[in-house]
Amino acid sequence: MDFTLTDRQTHWRDRVRAFIDTHVRPRDGDYHAQQAEGDRWKVLPVIEEEKTRAKAAGLWNLFMPPSSGHAPVDDSFAFDGPALTNLEYALCAEEMGRIGWASEVFNCSAPDTGNMEVLNRYGTRAQKDRWLQPLMDGEIRSAFLMTEPGVASSDATNIETRIARDGDHYVLNGRKWWSSGAGDPRCKIAIVMGKTDVEAQRHAQQSMVLMPLDAPGVTILRHLPVFGYDDAPHGHMEIALKDVRIPVDAMLLGEGRGFEIAQGRLGPGRIHHCMRTIGVAEEAIDKMARRLLSRVAFGKAIAEHSIWEQRVAAARIDIEMCRLLCLKAADMMDKAGNKAAQAEIAMIKVAAPQMALRILDDAIQAHGGAGVSEDFGLARAYAGIRTLRLADGPDEVHNRAIARLEFGKHGGREAIAAAKAGAAR
Repeated sequence: MDFTLTDRQTHWRDRVRAFIDTHVRPRDGDYHAQQAEGDRWKVLPVIEEEKTRAKAAGLWNLFMPPSSGHAPVDDSFAFDGPALTNLEYALCAEEMGRIGWASEVFNCSAPDTGNMEVLNRYGTRAQKDRWLQPLMDGEIRSAFLMTEPGVASSDATNIETRIARDGDHYVLNGRKWWSSGAGDPRCKIAIVMGKTDVEAQRHAQQSMVLMPLDAPGVTILRHLPVFGYDDAPHGHMEIALKDVRIPVDAMLLGEGRGFEIAQGRLGPGRIHHCMRTIGVAEEAIDKMARRLLSRVAFGKAIAEHSIWEQRVAAARIDIEMCRLLCLKAADMMDKAGNKAAQAEIAMIKVAAPQMALRILDDAIQAHGGAGVSEDFGLARAYAGIRTLRLADGPDEVHNRAIARLEFGKHGGREAIAAAKAGAAR
């Protein structure tokens, strides 16, 4: 097993790293200053300026792999990007994760990445021309409306939003929340999941449609802070849909195929989060080490106290283990497809946020009172990573999938049925 990076992998990682160190990190202060001025829900000049620079440098739309595993509905539309593999992109995404707003600079931030993948795989040529092209160009942003406040959305069959056919239109009624990105004034389109046929088989009731955010009947009820952070201008919104009418050609792929689309979308999206999470953890251990070396307590540098040696060592071990699992999952996706890598994707989706949270918590502790302030960005990073134990499926759902795959090696349902039968005798 060779862990040496190829020339191409090193090339793209180093280009992204150099761009971030040269252009993004030095402007982190500008980003926060602009965010703090005036209206919260606005376009930040620093983002647009650095997007232009990244696009000119060819560091743009890096997330789309050369083969998605699905034949596009219309393959005459060429996606504008370098077609990195999942493994190549993993190395780049880790670098982006070190600065919270870096992903958007490269047009690689969620939920746009997943939505672009959906449009590229499943969209018609007209849908791509209208929505995918401006998303690829970084001119607009998008949202993904799946989770609902009234049901346990970890089981997507519970979703209650209705998508009812009415002549040449579909009519949408329901309520969604944690609709990330809908606060951005550039957010123009949302992919909405809802039920088109409640009488169909359980996983054939759902469909996905394209809904303009300015359609009559779409109401943003409130933004939902995460531990007090509003994540402006991106935001996480609760949205009411009341008799929203969209044309029938806004349907993606066909009625009843929502779960098929969701599975194609969520696999890559889950691992993209994990890639960036490795970067967050690296940034946290760097800050922790510098702080411990710079402060003196009880007559010696805090770094010399054995408890901190243990914590820093554990952090480094955990990062390296999670990185290897993340890269293994990405490599399997490239070589065998997303379905073959489902166990590895589920494992890293559980492991990476938990790992980063432990390191962030230790980094906060190392900074004392400064750790829970805004001065070092650790509290904000903790809030963001904590949501990843819920986003794209909670830990419990992924652990359930992992356990079932493990049980399947030993008879699975048949063994459980036999055990129940034996207990009943």
